[in-house]
Amino acid sequence: MDIVERRTDAREAARPPLLILETVRSFLDEHGLGSGALHAHRIGEGGGSNFSFLLEREDGTRYVLRRPPRPPLPPSAHDVVRESRLQLALAPLGIRVPNIRAVCEDDSLLGVPFYVMDYIEGDVITTALPPPLDQDPGARRRLADDLVDTLAEIHAADVTAPGLAAFLRPGNYNERQVRRFAQLWELNQTRDLPKVVSVGNWLAANVPEQLPATVVHGDYRLGNMIVTHEQPERVAAVLDWEMGAIGDPRADVGYLVATYSEPGGRENPLGTSPVTATAGFATRSELVARYASRSGREVEPLAWFEGLALWKAAVFCEAIYGRYMRGELTADDGRASRFETGVPLLAETAAELVGAY
Repeated sequence: MDIVERRTDAREAARPPLLILETVRSFLDEHGLGSGALHAHRIGEGGGSNFSFLLEREDGTRYVLRRPPRPPLPPSAHDVVRESRLQLALAPLGIRVPNIRAVCEDDSLLGVPFYVMDYIEGDVITTALPPPLDQDPGARRRLADDLVDTLAEIHAADVTAPGLAAFLRPGNYNERQVRRFAQLWELNQTRDLPKVVSVGNWLAANVPEQLPATVVHGDYRLGNMIVTHEQPERVAAVLDWEMGAIGDPRADVGYLVATYSEPGGRENPLGTSPVTATAGFATRSELVARYASRSGREVEPLAWFEGLALWKAAVFCEAIYGRYMRGELTADDGRASRFETGVPLLAETAAELVGAY
């Protein structure tokens, strides 16, 4: 079972549970986060990234606990402590991030570090549109515009501010990304996929100079946003900062458009948030134009960053597929099986985009 009540139950489980309720309850009590009995269930997208659980206490308070998958984990991956520190550094700058209440670096409690944040009542938009977005094309366009405006806000954050400066690294972020994900492919691959290798080689041979550094989310798409029922046309918070860093802002722009399904266009190869193909949402070119206008930045060579986005997605989706094949994911992560064909599709699309054959 993924969630058990007591530590003794964990000892009897076939594999380590993801949550031990008595342990989490004691942690919440220690930090003054609600009172009484605790109920928990998994929320968010399945697939093998960091996991999120809704925690509901007897007094009516609700929180979200975020933790990595079960070990073993790839080097530098699933670092929820780093993820929490980045959000804590961004919050005072007015960036739309969840309010983090407590961070646990002691892996003796659940076997891994974790953090707890406030629960935001609202919707994460993936396959269905909440009202009035389902009926109003104008509202859909306003949400697409705010998606871009939120990204411009993130990229305007002062990277020398306390907390953010710790994320600064010397050298070219773009080069580091290619090198790191090429190394991850060596660790993650479960089969021979020559297109992944050829795209990686092309990216490495054509690395653009980095723009002045900004905060980079790393997985910026509508499916990582939450909108409230009161303001469904506006991004309330940006979630999933696992791949956040200080780097080239075009990496986020390239990822956004490469993983975006536009009205009248083909579905994006990652298959995320297909609802943006609904009439009223902006096209890819409109997203780019609005970002350039709001940020004042030149975004070319955007194709390189789109190719980088799809190639990186192939690498981390292969890691998820491997965990699925080894039975390391949770019971509700059967959707990871789609990466059997999804990873080759990502690599092929990236190769077409950048001409890497």
